[in-house]
Amino acid sequence: MLNRDFAERLFEAFTIQRWNDRIRPVELVEMDKHALKAVLTYLIAGSEEKKGRPVDWSFIVNACVFSLLQKIALSDIKSTVTRKIKGDYPETYYELKKWVLDQYQPIIRNKSIMDDFREFLLNADNGREHELRILDAAHKYTTKREFDIIKAANMSFPDIGDIERQLNEGLNEFSDIESMYMLINHSKLYAFVCLIEQLRYQRRWSQTPRIPQTSVLGHSIYAAVLAYFLSRDKEACPKRIVNNFYAALFHDLAESVTRDIISYVKRAAEDLPDKIKAIEKEMCEEELYPKVPGVLLDELKYLLGDVPEIKNEFCNRIIRDEKPEELHKDCQMEINCKYNDDSFNPVDGVLIKICDEIAGFMEARKSIDYGINSKHLQEGCERIKLKLSFDPYGLNIRQFIDSFN
Repeated sequence: MLNRDFAERLFEAFTIQRWNDRIRPVELVEMDKHALKAVLTYLIAGSEEKKGRPVDWSFIVNACVFSLLQKIALSDIKSTVTRKIKGDYPETYYELKKWVLDQYQPIIRNKSIMDDFREFLLNADNGREHELRILDAAHKYTTKREFDIIKAANMSFPDIGDIERQLNEGLNEFSDIESMYMLINHSKLYAFVCLIEQLRYQRRWSQTPRIPQTSVLGHSIYAAVLAYFLSRDKEACPKRIVNNFYAALFHDLAESVTRDIISYVKRAAEDLPDKIKAIEKEMCEEELYPKVPGVLLDELKYLLGDVPEIKNEFCNRIIRDEKPEELHKDCQMEINCKYNDDSFNPVDGVLIKICDEIAGFMEARKSIDYGINSKHLQEGCERIKLKLSFDPYGLNIRQFIDSFN
């Protein structure tokens, strides 16, 4: 079950600075980097699968989650130093990975997850070449995107050319992957990734000062990791876990074309939320979806709940007889017992909304803990607490919230 220690440890990724020995025009943090990397795994792996190259999606999602946790634990070690230890001192690197596991043993209380975490850190290289290559491509591309942001401000450093050459050489290793070739050569897929990347620079709770500032994209992967853990706790089937992770990751995708509209503004008029939703849908159809690779569009829209058969994006849903189906409001929890099977392609929209609210609570609460408080943050915490009193999955969310009192 979710506990405060884990939620706060995961939240540390919002304060881990990247490229912090360089001049940075914008703040670059670890949570945002891993969010964009996870987005790319969906695009690359999905495109590969459509071309007849099978992908172990469970491994891909495990890797997205566990690599983030590993980075949180090893944040004080520069990546180049970590790679040097891995290459020159493999036994020491093995002990370092065991140390990472020891950091999470007291706060990850699901044995199955810890077993998979251990397998990923200690034995991931065994027979996972295809998936590891997808993950490496996503990692290197996101690193290159960050470099492109800081490059102009750091041209006076003599090593900047060497860094750029190394990054370009690393990317060229993946030019045989069609989706990577499209990204490197700035095709339509590149335009889609750029839209998503804008979520990295959109600040949440923009009407009030906070520490740390969090982006829409970082918020999304925080919710996605929570959805992953809570899905595992409910013993969800593999497809359901994967769907919940990516559905949570993309749940604010529309804000790439509309920007974030804060909750109390949405309540300014009774029908404003419905009007905003209609505008979001229209703008997504005009500006966002045309940039999505056609082979992935239907699946992405299903994850988002943006199909005619689905009226509520945060409903529990399945695919039956090749058609999306919204589970009836009174039967939402049947997804646990009747539809917890890969054949139904299930998505827990209700759970994703819960994770979205928990992420919002953590953003407000941690700022208060750091001593930055405001009326907006206090009211936000209380409003989210009220929403989270609805706990249909039996996740003991009230106990989690009360642990901050």
